Amino acid sequence: MKIKIVSKSKHPLPEYSTRYSAGMDLRANIENSLTLKPFERSLIPTGLFIELPEGFEAQIRPRSGLTLKKGLTVLNSPGTIDADYRGEIGVIIANLSNESQIIEDGERICQMIISKHESITWELVNELNLTDRGHGGFGHTGTK
Repeated sequence: MKIKIVSKSKHPLPEYSTRYSAGMDLRANIENSLTLKPFERSLIPTGLFIELPEGFEAQIRPRSGLTLKKGLTVLNSPGTIDADYRGEIGVIIANLSNESQIIEDGERICQMIISKHESITWELVNELNLTDRGHGGFGHTGTK
């Protein structure tokens, strides 16, 4: 599948790191490094604009290594970029560590996955079919 992209970034286009990668890393496109204090968040620009076909979304997710090593994660994860959005991709990064963390220009800050989705219409009914699980949720099966 080909996706149209406009890049106003100083960095290479997103690409898959390995043959079987599901996500492509996106890079911070900032003039100067940015320091995030503990529990602070910031919208980080990427310089990228995409045109997705109808029925597809781009999901923005944390990079596991960045979260483990620096405590930086993506808020509202996974973030969704809808097919009709044409603005710059921005990534909300939060510092969940107890130390200030620096984000450098060109640093890989998240991963983006392109995913197909369905649009639905609601069918209003008076009751739902019964299942063995029923109303059980939020840990009803225990922890062991």
